[in-house]
Amino acid sequence: MKLLFILPLICCFLSVVFCDDVLDYSGADFEDKIAEHDAILVEFFAPWCGHCKRLSPEYEKAASTLKKADPPIPLAKVDCTSDNGKDTCSKFGVSGYPTLKIFRNGEFSSEYNGPRDADGIVKYMKAQVGPSSKELQSLEDAEKAVKDDVVVIGYFSDSSSTLKEEFLKAADKLRESVSFAHTSNKDILVNMDILMILSYSGDIVDFIKENYHGLVGHRTHDNHDEFKSPLIVVYYDVDYVKNVKGTNYWRNRVMKVAQNYKGQVNFAVSDKNKFSAEVEDFGLKPHGDKPIVGARNEKNQKFNMKEEFSVENFETFVKKFLDGSLEPHLKSEPLPEKNDGPVKVAVAQNFQELVMDNDKDILIEFYAPWCGHCKKLAPAYEELGQKLEGEDVEIVKMDATANDVPSNFEVHGFPTLYWVPKTHKSSPRKYEGGRDLKDFINYIAKHATNELKQYDRSGKKKSKEEL
Repeated sequence: MKLLFILPLICCFLSVVFCDDVLDYSGADFEDKIAEHDAILVEFFAPWCGHCKRLSPEYEKAASTLKKADPPIPLAKVDCTSDNGKDTCSKFGVSGYPTLKIFRNGEFSSEYNGPRDADGIVKYMKAQVGPSSKELQSLEDAEKAVKDDVVVIGYFSDSSSTLKEEFLKAADKLRESVSFAHTSNKDILVNMDILMILSYSGDIVDFIKENYHGLVGHRTHDNHDEFKSPLIVVYYDVDYVKNVKGTNYWRNRVMKVAQNYKGQVNFAVSDKNKFSAEVEDFGLKPHGDKPIVGARNEKNQKFNMKEEFSVENFETFVKKFLDGSLEPHLKSEPLPEKNDGPVKVAVAQNFQELVMDNDKDILIEFYAPWCGHCKKLAPAYEELGQKLEGEDVEIVKMDATANDVPSNFEVHGFPTLYWVPKTHKSSPRKYEGGRDLKDFINYIAKHATNELKQYDRSGKKKSKEEL
């Protein structure tokens, strides 16, 4: 069996908005309308909803593309604030906006759990309709299949082979994220501009996952989780719609270096504007119109290439990244000029010294300056620091939006607090207790490595005789 990975040379999406391609099913005949289609995606929305307004142009572009698909896949919308729309939205349990649902033959089938951009909607919905792998009878079929997508094609000289069965099973498993086709027409192999032809035996699903993005993948917000560390990302104006030639000009230079390091590190290109927050997180500075480069190792440490991009400079950076001679980049606020208050201030630069190497137990709060709950907590946390001055415990806070948080502290919301015993610094425990002063004291008194001077293990204030 041979697997073909084919990249489109040109992707053509019109920038014009085609509002008429989204069907308006806000009327009383909603159920009659959806019964006309084998499969349909419906958006339940409210005109005042900000998320709905952001989705609208992407949804409309997807509708225009899917209208021309084979078979066509309709997209519809229901205004949940209209008289009839209210009843429809209530019947189908819509409680937030936008809500997207897939209907088949007039019946609710499933929630839509796919991407919210035009390309992602198109790929997700194409995977919901028809067989998971399309049979290609002719060269014309193949050219049409790969026009706007990356396609995995299985070539089988024997159409009844066991390998073909395995291939179709793999297509079923991956249909929501990968486009598949199969053929026994040898002309397709001979006459198409094939990006990659691979003879293969083994687990097809694993093989596709490992090779789908190729030597240098196009990393987007929808697929970024598929690119594993160690990873080197080259950021520039990546645009496979309006500037294919310019995009591939730099990507080809990345590939020239990447081919020398297969299996050692993963490579990708990403649009610097769409990943602006990540670019800033890496501490990357622009070099005119040239690409900028960031890398992340398996320890989640970040590295940036400070030199202007060239093939030679890029290869030097890759070599140093792999041999461990680069200095990791830390996003950090400046060291505080004074740090002798009751609540110590941690930044990325002093975290190791203040928290991990400190010979005291630590209670640390990770906060965000804009967080209302953090502001509410601040007075009690400051008073806690004052109450425990002189104890074998350090009360610490860190702005997690302005500093890199070490990987063994998981912070997904604010405020997040951790207890770090001095005897188990490598195993911090998330603080799940109350957030009043008394709650903190009770917790610390119970868990402190050494009993507190002012409080017993239950958190009760000691008498003068006990002090």
